[in-house]
Amino acid sequence: MKGVILAAGKGERLRPLTDDRPKVMLKVANRPIIEYVLENLDPFVDEFIIIVRYEKEKLIDGLGDEFNGKPMTYVDQLPGEGTAKAIESAREQIGDEEFIVANGDIYFEIEGVKELVGAFKREKADAALLVKEFDDLSHFGKVEVRENLVSMVREKPGSVSGYANLGVYIFKPDVFEFLQKTPLSKRGEYEITDTINLMIGDGKRVAYAVYSGYWNDVGRPWNLLELNEYLLKNKLKHSIRGIVEEGATVVPPVEIGEGTVVRSGAYLIGPVKIGRNSRIGPNCFIRPYTSIGDNCHIGNAVEVKNSIIMDNSNAPHLNYVGDSIIGENTNLGAGTITANLRHDKGTIKVEVKGKLEDSGRRKLGAIIGHNVKVGINVSIYPGRKIGSNSFVGPGVIVDRNVPSGSLVVMKQEKAVMKR
Repeated sequence: MKGVILAAGKGERLRPLTDDRPKVMLKVANRPIIEYVLENLDPFVDEFIIIVRYEKEKLIDGLGDEFNGKPMTYVDQLPGEGTAKAIESAREQIGDEEFIVANGDIYFEIEGVKELVGAFKREKADAALLVKEFDDLSHFGKVEVRENLVSMVREKPGSVSGYANLGVYIFKPDVFEFLQKTPLSKRGEYEITDTINLMIGDGKRVAYAVYSGYWNDVGRPWNLLELNEYLLKNKLKHSIRGIVEEGATVVPPVEIGEGTVVRSGAYLIGPVKIGRNSRIGPNCFIRPYTSIGDNCHIGNAVEVKNSIIMDNSNAPHLNYVGDSIIGENTNLGAGTITANLRHDKGTIKVEVKGKLEDSGRRKLGAIIGHNVKVGINVSIYPGRKIGSNSFVGPGVIVDRNVPSGSLVVMKQEKAVMKR
């Protein structure tokens, strides 16, 4: 069986973190999101087909041509938007085999795949999809079932309970006939849910498997923090491959990569994951649910809590980074502080595609893109974004989002007089 992973999307809702890379290549717990998908499909497939488009070169360079010894083929998505068009792109590579499909920007456990394969075989089905029960389906497609088969899939039915479509499927190759017949939806996309409804209307057997494990659709920045916390809490193993100096304190579980040095006075409370060749301390405080990438510097009098700091980034002195995401190759000047709590203790809203969305979180700090330079004594309001390739000058209060490629400086009036 072949595995098809859909990885062509731009990830607009995750900007500025996706300004220059596909969202599936964003790292959570120091690994690209798509690697977790590959890992969980790996026992069930003998080849991977990755559907690509946006910034595809970075995805191909990052993953290479195999995963655990199994070949990976990259296929450009056909013109048009939507999951149906993405799956149709793999027609030539699939041939006459059954195949698994998964969105590349979701997290699920291997047990879900086992359940899905079991339902597909048990029902001798033409297709099968993984579902999970939710109280509110406002952001999901509702899967209506009759006994052991799907009777209909409805797109975003509103605030009702039921089974949600999780974005993991198995198909027989005759699905391509229905993919070609799939009409353009009201959203202007070719939806796989419409394809499945066409199959059901033609008498095809569409099975389902109910999944009870952890699942995360990584569509917004705070979803990265949610997934990071889950992975560190449930998957991290205590492992120290670097150097921990005398006088440093490490409270397990903490993973420290090769070449990393934790200097005297550093205090780390797990779960914490640190990559390779990073410098931690002296005299810093790394709190739980923090992941720090390769070649990073967390220096003197710095506190980091429940955050993601990606490769080649620095918080070198006198910084507080709380509930925040720091992109690659970004530097925080001395005294830069990320606020993560409103004075009224309400949930924090974040601008997503031009509209304010409620994150549902009482604590959420900054979302900073890649290649950003932040000057000394900068204060960043909760839930604010700083776009990639920006420079924020000394003393600036970031109370609104900073677009990518911006220069932000504080104008200061001052008088110089003779004493």
